[in-house]
Amino acid sequence: MTKTTHFGFEAVDERQKAAKVGGVFSSVAPRYDLMNDLMSAGLHRLWKRFAVELARVRTGEKVLDVAGGTGDLSMLLAKRAGESGQVWLTDINAQMLVRGRDRAIDAGCALPVMRSDAEKLPFAANYFDCVTVAFGLRNMTHKDVALGEMLRVLRPGGRLVILEFSRVWQPLSPLFDAYAFNVLPVLGKLVIKDADSYRYLAESIRVHPSQEELAELMRGTGFERVDFFNLSAGVAAVHRGFKS
Repeated sequence: MTKTTHFGFEAVDERQKAAKVGGVFSSVAPRYDLMNDLMSAGLHRLWKRFAVELARVRTGEKVLDVAGGTGDLSMLLAKRAGESGQVWLTDINAQMLVRGRDRAIDAGCALPVMRSDAEKLPFAANYFDCVTVAFGLRNMTHKDVALGEMLRVLRPGGRLVILEFSRVWQPLSPLFDAYAFNVLPVLGKLVIKDADSYRYLAESIRVHPSQEELAELMRGTGFERVDFFNLSAGVAAVHRGFKS
């Protein structure tokens, strides 16, 4: 029997989702960073800095940035890990990864870069001190499998930090939906000639687990001391959990 999953509001064969998501990010990669600034009014930069603060990366630590895309989080983390540490920039999408690699080189930040699937991480168990994923989890077909892989590659005592769009404070929900479903596609059409990709973005936020649901999924995967922090009235949230 064919299993289906969400691609935004559309139900698709789960074997097709990765390719469909890949098409979205291949389309938006060239102007992805500009669109992030426009659609969040620059707030995504503050959210990422907060996530990095919660990651508590120290000099010499090994960090894996999953679905790291154009490298914003990786470069911030590399400053914390220092020359004696390692920060791996990984993503399943080649176009996003190339842009992230080039941006890191231009910034004078030497990062190991690898194309990899979050559900099949090509790293040894118990290797990393910290794993991060920013705005990537909601695009993964099997979130529980991806979380299990992140747990596997963490050393005992290591931590996972997830930054993701989430459920906005209920009184603001109608206003947020009006912006997400009406303004974002128009921005996408004007800036990158692609309204559909940003329509998918709005839909993917709506079907992503709530803050409490994601925290419970992390606990069910095996993470302990799970907590979360709402940002901008819940437009985004940072979840954190530890490996025992």
